[in-house]
Amino acid sequence: MTVSSTAPTTAPATAFPPASYPIGTPGQLWGPAELAQWRARQVRQRSYADDVLAAVDTLRTRFDVTSYGEVVYGDERYALQAIRPRAWVAGLPTVLVTGGVHGYETSGVMGALRFVDQHGERYAGRVNWLVAPCISPWGWERIQRWNQDAIDPNRSFRTGSTVQESAALMALVAQVASLQGAFAAHIDLHETTDTDESEYRPAVAARDGKAFEPGSIPDGFYLVDDTENPQPAFQQAVLQAVARVTHIAPPDERNEIIGSPMTEPGVIRYELAAWGLCASVTGARYTTTTEVYPDSPRTTPEACTAAQVAAVCAALDFVLASSR
Repeated sequence: MTVSSTAPTTAPATAFPPASYPIGTPGQLWGPAELAQWRARQVRQRSYADDVLAAVDTLRTRFDVTSYGEVVYGDERYALQAIRPRAWVAGLPTVLVTGGVHGYETSGVMGALRFVDQHGERYAGRVNWLVAPCISPWGWERIQRWNQDAIDPNRSFRTGSTVQESAALMALVAQVASLQGAFAAHIDLHETTDTDESEYRPAVAARDGKAFEPGSIPDGFYLVDDTENPQPAFQQAVLQAVARVTHIAPPDERNEIIGSPMTEPGVIRYELAAWGLCASVTGARYTTTTEVYPDSPRTTPEACTAAQVAAVCAALDFVLASSR
């Protein structure tokens, strides 16, 4: 069975302001001066310590919590933490769950933490799950997609990466794989929001000295599979679970979702490793990137977090069924 949807194809046209960006000269790459201007615009709006680390602390009595690195920008230091079951059993499938690769994508972080709190014990002893709930704490606090260097961590998961957020997760994955063997699956939790069109994509164009070409935002939840390793049954298992929580994004009039051909209902494919995307970091057989649209009038922030949790549980259930 596949998942279908009758949702509107794009966000309302009134959601986005005119396509311009206040930093830089059209047609010219940013230099140090433009980067400094951009940094000055980034205002701390929430607390990683209060929102994430405090939540992780409440889980320590039931799960193992480890620090896998630190992100440092000037005087700001952010401890990176990962959570796993205390019963880490040799021979069980290992699954990575990541959130907050883009710090502004709230439901990914909240969904990862909620999965551990509400479902972690149920899967312990059956799956060796590993959750890194917030990859980009500086971005979390500024509600920003980029890191402080105006770099997208989710284009930076490459061998030899100097991007702190990406390199730390890659080191954690390598350490776990060296001790436990290959990962069976990786689910990376993301959002697509109106600010992708009103802020992020205009900023990318300005930074790179290119003209901004407006796009649209898919209204609903969708998944990104791997062009080099497509796993349609896995994607559909996740979508079927999510469809019970929130609506699935349909394609636009070109049968595309966010500029990519829809390969099956609710699914597009990217070259994950070639693009340096987080979902490529384990080399697992089963990988997916979730995308939910919290600005849709048809959903709520709570439903988006619940959808992320449903996606993680469905991924684990699929791995368990496949390993029998």
